[in-house]
Amino acid sequence: MAEAEILQPFELSFSDLLLSSRFHSSSPRDRKRCQWISRNVMEALGPTGPGLLCITGVLGSALLRRKLLPMARKLALLDPDKRNRILKEHHLGSDVPLKNPERDVSSFAMKLNYERTSLSSQGKLWYDDANYGIGAKLDFQEDDDDDEFKNLGGAFKELGFCMRELGLSIARLCDREIGGGLLEESLLESCTAKGRLIHYHSAADKCALREAERRNQSGKRVSSKRRDKIASEQEMNHRNGTALSECTLMSSHSYLRIYHPSNNKFYMVKTPQDSFIVQIGESADILSKGKLRSTLHCVCKPEKVEHISRETFVVFLQPKWSQTFSVSEYTMEQLQRHEVPQTEIQKIVPPLSSRLRDGMTFAEFSRETTKQYYGGSGLQSNRS
Repeated sequence: MAEAEILQPFELSFSDLLLSSRFHSSSPRDRKRCQWISRNVMEALGPTGPGLLCITGVLGSALLRRKLLPMARKLALLDPDKRNRILKEHHLGSDVPLKNPERDVSSFAMKLNYERTSLSSQGKLWYDDANYGIGAKLDFQEDDDDDEFKNLGGAFKELGFCMRELGLSIARLCDREIGGGLLEESLLESCTAKGRLIHYHSAADKCALREAERRNQSGKRVSSKRRDKIASEQEMNHRNGTALSECTLMSSHSYLRIYHPSNNKFYMVKTPQDSFIVQIGESADILSKGKLRSTLHCVCKPEKVEHISRETFVVFLQPKWSQTFSVSEYTMEQLQRHEVPQTEIQKIVPPLSSRLRDGMTFAEFSRETTKQYYGGSGLQSNRS
């Protein structure tokens, strides 16, 4: 596969996002600015755009991310019994088999449930009135080793609900341009989102997991003191690797790879540090009757820096499970633009037209999509 070109998506500042949410009460000057914001957002998320944008300058997010993201790696390499206790204590689970020492990724998930009466409907984010930003109420004092996960659950929810609000704000802006108000309403009616704290393993991480598994299998369990020593050595390797590439690689690239059908090209997404990527999913594409674009994507490994591990935090917004999809207004041309001409992608991505039927609920569409991707005969069921 050819090396992907770099894509720098439209950057939407948080202040502009707040301004756009107050469109109807804006001054003439601000309203003109709002129109410019809306036009660029729709160009980025519309049928000829890449299907994503990034939001910058969210107050308090940088500190919160720097505290939360490193916990992903620590959890991934933690003694399984201790990890299970910590996950249970903070109401987290996992959607990958953590017992497999050969895994490439460790993921820790939580449902983010909320009430139907959201602050988003009032056109504002859920910051406290003093505008200290997210994470302001969490205690980020230096913790001892036994209490290093004290803020895990709180930071997870704080960042998760902030990202949910950012997504709802974008949905509201799109609704204003598309008409109908369906996108934000469908998300609010679901009353749930899913957050995932993800650690992508480096070669050193996988080596540490294999060593721990080998010792366990031979009946020689690693003592807590010895395990901490191993983790400390791996952390040193991790930090050295990151420092070597911090400016040229880790702060420049998200390692999110997308396929842009309008250009028939692959792109590697490059965003500013501490920004949030907002990406359109297939449900939003369907509900908007093709006025928004969902883009094929995957997360890639850094090919030449195998000793660098990465962490990310993702929030998935969805309509309610009983939401019905009407595709009667979809034209054949709109469905065909989801068909990928490159044969290598066709082998791993089932076309939307084979998964979508008129009158389907979101639950039925999700089951069919999962089946065609990962079922017994799914296109990705036998991939390594």
